[in-house]
Amino acid sequence: MHSKIQDVFTQLHVDVARNSTDDFNLFHDPHKWQRIKDNPFDGPISLGFQLESLIEGRLATFRASRDEVDLIERHGLHFSNYQFSFANAIKPGQTIQVEIKDSQFKAEPEPVLSNRIAVKAEGNLALMGYKKETVEPLFLPNPNLSRIGELKIQPDRCFLPNGFFLKRKFMMTSNAKNFLCASLRDQTEYFDELQDKVKFPEIFPCALLSSALLEKALKWLHDFERNPMVYTSHKISIDRRLLAQLRSNDALHILIKPAEESAAHDFGDPKATPLDYECYGLFGSDNAVLFRALISLTPLELIVKAMHK
Repeated sequence: MHSKIQDVFTQLHVDVARNSTDDFNLFHDPHKWQRIKDNPFDGPISLGFQLESLIEGRLATFRASRDEVDLIERHGLHFSNYQFSFANAIKPGQTIQVEIKDSQFKAEPEPVLSNRIAVKAEGNLALMGYKKETVEPLFLPNPNLSRIGELKIQPDRCFLPNGFFLKRKFMMTSNAKNFLCASLRDQTEYFDELQDKVKFPEIFPCALLSSALLEKALKWLHDFERNPMVYTSHKISIDRRLLAQLRSNDALHILIKPAEESAAHDFGDPKATPLDYECYGLFGSDNAVLFRALISLTPLELIVKAMHK
C-alpha cells in the first residue's frame, strides 16, 4: 500500500478551491454553513472535487515512481476513470491520508490498469473507490447532441431542446493554478509561462460541474438552506488526448440532465429524493467530449436520518 503522507486542508485551501471553480455551495462557506437546516457537520467542509484533485496528484506520483506512464501510452489507455463513494465529510484542520493499493494490470479482454483507493480523515473512512486507465470511457455513452445547434451561440444557463441544461465556462490558467494549490499540489508541474507550458490537470475541468449543478438548481428556485444536497458518488471518465489540447480561454460547454431513472425528480423538486445526473464537458467546434460524469446526490435530510438509526 502506498502513501503514509498526511495532508491537511485549511479553510484557506477550501476558500481557494471554491473561488477557483465558482462553487457557491453553503457547505463550504465559513459563514453561511450555519444557515443549512440540520447541518450535522458543525462547520464548513472541503470540496469533493478538491479531494479528488489531491488523489489525482498522489496517483500521478505513484504512476511515475513505477514507470506506469509508459505502460499507459504503450497500450493506448487514453481514458482516466474515477469512481468514488463519499463516506464522510472532511473538515478544515483534519489530517487526511490517501491510501493507494498496488496497481493491477490486465491485458485481456481489454487492457486496463487499476488501483483501489481509500481516503481517511482523522483515521475514519471519508472516501473509497478506484481509478482505472482504459482504452474506452467506462461511464455513459456519447450524448445525444441532436437539436442543440451551435453551442457557442446558445445563451449561458439555458435549457436546450434535447433537455440538457447548458453552463458555459472558460478555461483559465489562473483558476487552474489556484485549484492545484488548494488541492495541495505543485502548479509548476502543469503551468510555466517561461517554458510556454500549459497542461490542465484532469480533475479541474470536471470540478466546474459543481457550479453548473448549483446554477441549474437556482433556475429551479431550489432552497439551498432548507433542502441541501450532498454528493454520494462520482463516476468520471476523462479523455486525456483532448485534455492535452485545452488552452487558456477555451470555452467549455457543460451539459447536465437528470439520468433516466431520476427524470421524474429533478433538483429543485420540493420532495427531496436522491438524484443521478448525466454530465458532459464539451469543447471545440466539433463538440468533442472532454469528460463525462455520472454525479449522484442525496438530500442531507436522508443522511441525517440514516445517521440516527
